[in-house]
Amino acid sequence: MPKLRDQLDRARRAYDDAKRTFRGEPMPVDPNLLAEIGRQREAYLQLLLGCIVGTIYRDPPLRDDQGKGYDPQVREYGWDWPSSAHSMIGLKRMQNVRDLVESVIGEGVPGDLIETGVWRGGACIFMRGILKTYGVTDRTVWLADSFEGLPKPDEARFPADKGDSFHTYKELAITLDEVKDNFARYGLLDDQVRFLPGWFKDTLPTAPIERLAVLRLDGDMYESTIEALTPLYPKLSRGGYVIVDDYHVVPGCQKAVEDYREQHGIRDPIREIDGVGVYWQRSS
Repeated sequence: MPKLRDQLDRARRAYDDAKRTFRGEPMPVDPNLLAEIGRQREAYLQLLLGCIVGTIYRDPPLRDDQGKGYDPQVREYGWDWPSSAHSMIGLKRMQNVRDLVESVIGEGVPGDLIETGVWRGGACIFMRGILKTYGVTDRTVWLADSFEGLPKPDEARFPADKGDSFHTYKELAITLDEVKDNFARYGLLDDQVRFLPGWFKDTLPTAPIERLAVLRLDGDMYESTIEALTPLYPKLSRGGYVIVDDYHVVPGCQKAVEDYREQHGIRDPIREIDGVGVYWQRSS
């Protein structure tokens, strides 16, 4: 009899839910179901994160002059260039990506997500994965990159880049097809992912982006940073975030940020992430 009563109770609840749905009334929320969804989301995102930064399979760095191989602390702070992992920004800066994407979702800050300078695409793969776990279908993840490496310094226009050698690092030249393939491996290459191939000066001023909620800058140089901020910051929603990956390690990048903020009277406080990257939230 108890089993029959349970079946009848479930049938009644299903009937009542159907009537509410027909009348357009809100459905009751099962807190146990919500908790289970949260646990599954956390498990997926942690697994995704470990794969993207290489902490699961512990791949060695591309440049290993001291012969130490994989170092968990180094990978946590993004101080090496992984040989196989899809991001070099490390766990702390990747957690910052998650925190801010979840913030704009939770607060309803309108706009898309973009990274300027994507390498193997890892941070954007993580962004797309976060949107997927929350069922967000009205935001796009944009990837802006030359997919040919970094430009030679234009010292006449950008003196802060004098002597910059990033363009000589072939390891930074990851093709568009490689990045798309990386997305596909995670099952995350879809119409909510869009690419802007080419130099920032050519692609970003005319990019078909209406509004942004998260703007992540990882162009290293003064030129790449200022030429991303100039066309994209005006599209950032109030309450949206700017993340600057190389603020404390590339002087040209920091100067570009300081110059832009000074020119446009931006006083929103810059917040630390991990001693390398920083971010701020746009207040006006």
